[in-house]
Amino acid sequence: MKVLIIEDHPIVIAGFRASLSVEGDIEIVDARSGADGLAVFSRENPDCVVIDINLPDRSGFDVSRQIKEMDASAKILIFTMSDAPILAAKAVEMGAKGFFSKNDDPSLMAKAIRTIVRGEIWLPDDVAQKLALVSVGKGEMLDISERELDVLRLLAKGRSMSEIAEATAVSYKTVTNDCAALREKLNARTSMELVRIAVEQKII
Repeated sequence: MKVLIIEDHPIVIAGFRASLSVEGDIEIVDARSGADGLAVFSRENPDCVVIDINLPDRSGFDVSRQIKEMDASAKILIFTMSDAPILAAKAVEMGAKGFFSKNDDPSLMAKAIRTIVRGEIWLPDDVAQKLALVSVGKGEMLDISERELDVLRLLAKGRSMSEIAEATAVSYKTVTNDCAALREKLNARTSMELVRIAVEQKII
């Protein structure tokens, strides 16, 4: 089984290799950026792709979408620092088969990979429970588009409108429109309130 890791931190990749080294049938290839990840995916045709949401050149969601356009049957596991249920919801919504937080037990990574390679969904129990609560109690979060989620995440990281426009490859006006839509959907009066909501929901 071949697994592609798209992750820009060498120490995290080393951790993957260490935790999966006991699995005799798993071969790991890696890429340090979204662009490299797409090239490696095309060349290596892996059985599973583990993608960090925060890549240096683009969002992991964007990379995931492009991979699904290349191969609709691609098995994708989203990997992130956050266990925010909204991120898990968006991961599954855009075609990923699983969601793994960097706070999860690393010994479960092999099980997660094998689960999604079989075509099943992998969500840690606590994330699945939180996702159910969000779906019932905070449904407005699930109405956010993928790009709006990226904008919200970058706002929470302290990026300016111009920086967000560059990072998401859209115009400054589009970003301001996205912020206006976010304020309306999340009942926020200012960008600072959007940041607060992002922090509360662990979207960073």
